[in-house]
Amino acid sequence: MKDYENYDALGLAELVRNRDVTPLELLDAAVSRAEAAQARVNCFSALYPDVARRQIADGLGKGPFAGVPFVLKDLGATLEGQKLTQGSRLYKDFVATEDATLTRRYKAAGFSIFGHTTTPEFGSTTTTESVLFGETRNPWNTDRIAGGSSGGAAAAVASGVVPIAHASDGGGSIRIPAACCGLFGLKPSRGRMPMGPSRTEGWGGFSTAHAVSRSVRDSAALLDATHGMEQGSRYVAPSPERPYLDEVARDPGKLRVALWSKAANGTEPDADARRGLDATVKLLRSLGHEVEEAAPEIDGPAVAAVLGRMVGAHLAASVELAGEQRGRPVTEDELEPINWSMIRNARETTGIQMAKDEVTLQLAAIAYAKLMSRFDVTLSPTITRKPEVLKVLSLSPPDTGAFVRAINSFPAFCAFYNQTGAPAMSVPLHWTDDGLPLGMMFGAAYGNESLLFRLAGQLEKAQPWFDKRPPKA
Repeated sequence: MKDYENYDALGLAELVRNRDVTPLELLDAAVSRAEAAQARVNCFSALYPDVARRQIADGLGKGPFAGVPFVLKDLGATLEGQKLTQGSRLYKDFVATEDATLTRRYKAAGFSIFGHTTTPEFGSTTTTESVLFGETRNPWNTDRIAGGSSGGAAAAVASGVVPIAHASDGGGSIRIPAACCGLFGLKPSRGRMPMGPSRTEGWGGFSTAHAVSRSVRDSAALLDATHGMEQGSRYVAPSPERPYLDEVARDPGKLRVALWSKAANGTEPDADARRGLDATVKLLRSLGHEVEEAAPEIDGPAVAAVLGRMVGAHLAASVELAGEQRGRPVTEDELEPINWSMIRNARETTGIQMAKDEVTLQLAAIAYAKLMSRFDVTLSPTITRKPEVLKVLSLSPPDTGAFVRAINSFPAFCAFYNQTGAPAMSVPLHWTDDGLPLGMMFGAAYGNESLLFRLAGQLEKAQPWFDKRPPKA
């Protein structure tokens, strides 16, 4: 199928419904592209097209994406009978015994699932590099990172393998790869998406799941097909008034935009990101929106410090549980150095400190809600500079000091939305002078993905990006 890449996922599904193409033909097109992308950018941890062929033979779900090929991230989204390594040597032989709740919803939506995309170990950095699978490279410049931790997903979509792919986000891991690879990526509100069946939240509620995509409407339609309470949910995000897909074509009205240009930890955008921010402000004003410099009134250093402690504590608990299940503790040589360091630090963190951190997060959410009582959306660069070179942000870095500086500054605006539970999206509105994507991020009040989709639809129409493609090898 020569024009495969000219369609988004809903477009491919329409071809299937009209019998212009079969699911098998789409799968073959995706697999051939996957093999080429794997050779160039190393974005898959596993490919299993025969599994997808059996899904097609057995009958696909009748949802909006019936017949469309799809891939899962190698973190959180199990597929029965297939490995889920979490990018770690510790789990390199783990085989899932059941589908994740989200996987079941993807199947009901009609996807044929044929692979898992790469992730760093446990998803705990903003590049997709691991000892287990090596470096995932950015299709726009293979010396640069694809972002993390959903970098494999973003590299696959940007390479034209699939128009949309599963991704997850605990501190920016949907939005950062989208920003690095020229894609649209929305992180839903806390409690919007299922995480089960064996748990209902990740990283203390920081983590959630959705997708990276080339079109806004695909993201909206996928959220329609997959969001909602699951068995055992302790909380759930407010239900939307209408389908998210309907919002994409709706006028967002005149929005009040808070320009948040200095991150909580004091990081400011570099010249590349600032040019993108300025251009985005100009675009917003041309569309009739009001833009004003503003930020939530928070204890920036305190809020920024919580992320590492929270992630480290959950990593430590997970690794200890793995040791208990196998009958011997996990040792330092089985994990990558940065993760081991985070776990070691977590073992020294007291319960009292964690309780204080919870208060810090609640105060941050309150401060953000106050800001959003005066504004409709926030605007920041998703990343503060163009995609980093490889190795700097690796969990096995050649220079730990450089890693710490980069991990604190590169994605400095992202984690706040995980900490408060608010939705946020990265929109591909800027490319640097040397041709690298650098996404712009918008946040909304908790539960208000609908407004983000309305704005995203307007931006996509005003400044289209669908036909922007990485250079061919």
